[in-house]
Amino acid sequence: MDRIAVGPLELSRIVYGMWRLGDDADTSPAHVQAKVEACLAQGITTMDQADIYGDYGAEQLLGAAFRAAPDLRDRVELVTKCDIVAPAGYHADKRVKYYDTSAGYITASVERSLREMATDRVDLLLIHRPDPLMDHEETGRALDGLVASGKVRAVGVSNFRPWDWKLLQSAMREALVTNQIEMSVLHIDPFTNGDLAFHQQAGVPVMAWSPLAGGRLFAEEGAAVRAVLERIGAEQGVDAAAVAVAWLLRHPAKILPVMGTNSLDRIAGLSDALKVTLDRQDWFEIYTAALGHEVP
Repeated sequence: MDRIAVGPLELSRIVYGMWRLGDDADTSPAHVQAKVEACLAQGITTMDQADIYGDYGAEQLLGAAFRAAPDLRDRVELVTKCDIVAPAGYHADKRVKYYDTSAGYITASVERSLREMATDRVDLLLIHRPDPLMDHEETGRALDGLVASGKVRAVGVSNFRPWDWKLLQSAMREALVTNQIEMSVLHIDPFTNGDLAFHQQAGVPVMAWSPLAGGRLFAEEGAAVRAVLERIGAEQGVDAAAVAVAWLLRHPAKILPVMGTNSLDRIAGLSDALKVTLDRQDWFEIYTAALGHEVP
């Protein structure tokens, strides 16, 4: 599998997202390890976490697998996120969901993530959501400090617009290395609203969350696009999901789709997207179906 330079890191072109890790009927260390091993067998080495996933429990599930199989940690790149505070898990006492990008919160969140995941470092830390109360100088210093300490190798953001990115970056020594944003054949705004162009111009790879539109692609609203994906997939021996991911991979901005599933069979097929070849007409046929009309 191709690997993409993301700042000082090299990440696998397809990333395994663990936001549903706690939803599985089997959350044992052995089963979590089996998921990671199924990824590694295809060259998918980058695991995407967040402190909030699984009501603040998903990192601990991964950490249990690392404790049971100590060699596993050094075979993967760990991505995690912080700043969302929701009334759940160890934040069950909170009365409202909010964001916290204060230095104290970010530092405490990273320390907790390290403990939960049984590791001495996070490869990539992302600020999960733009915080309307962010003191960019304070947040920037905290992120720079975490990189200097060696506890975090690189930092980025998630769901930031270009102006949010510029504000935070203006207060940092370290370069922000990626932005994880929603992108799929059913969420195409970033292709035209300036988000993708902003990062492409800067040579910053973008990570795509919900690349299958959170399952909506396989519901009624995705029928028109799905029909095109299925036809192309049938011609190339893959399913519609593989074509949908290949559509993102085809873009020159070096998009890294973050794929989430608990099924070992589906995990084993994540790399099918790399088997798909889309020419320009294929890409625009899918785009036209997504738009619902011919391009102007």
